Amino acid sequence: MSSFFFRNVYFKIAKALIGLSAKLSKADGQVSKVELIAIKDILEIPENEIDQVGKIFNEAKKESAGYEPYAKHIVKVYKNNPKILEEIIDILFYIAEADGNISSSELNMIEGVAKIFYLNQSQFKSIKKARKGSDKLNPYVVLGVKPEDDLSFIRNKYILLSKEHHPDLLRSKNVPIKTMDESKQKINSIISAWKRIQKLKS
Repeated sequence: MSSFFFRNVYFKIAKALIGLSAKLSKADGQVSKVELIAIKDILEIPENEIDQVGKIFNEAKKESAGYEPYAKHIVKVYKNNPKILEEIIDILFYIAEADGNISSSELNMIEGVAKIFYLNQSQFKSIKKARKGSDKLNPYVVLGVKPEDDLSFIRNKYILLSKEHHPDLLRSKNVPIKTMDESKQKINSIISAWKRIQKLKS
């Protein structure tokens, strides 16, 4: 996420966005540590605001109301800016991916939020499909590692995956052109994920 998005959007709808994240994390019945880390990373929450954000998150997690009020508040602020609303759907996908699997309840909630945002099915499917882009996927999911894993372990996984999907290796095996194209996209995702994890852990 760009710093521009963070400065100009996050502070205007902070409570609603954190509340929405809390409801999503709870959607599959449990709030995992990796989801909490994903929320901190994707929202670029400053260290001096972690405690306050944690309070808002826990309040939203405990209250009986659903995610709808949070989504409605956000769309009220940005109803004339669908790009920002699409970015928020992207954020929700990122958080849901954190534990390596998007549950049906999480997917249903994200789709429900998209409807409240007045995004049609075509827009929703387009956002979902675009998640395959190298700069969209959760980097830990791309490399098949966990946020708490040691950086050296993650680096070894990165090297292994880079070798497996290297174009030269596939070319030597005479794989189809379509597979080669897919491999190029995959290697870009792997490189991008490694760079992002290095930045997150620095």
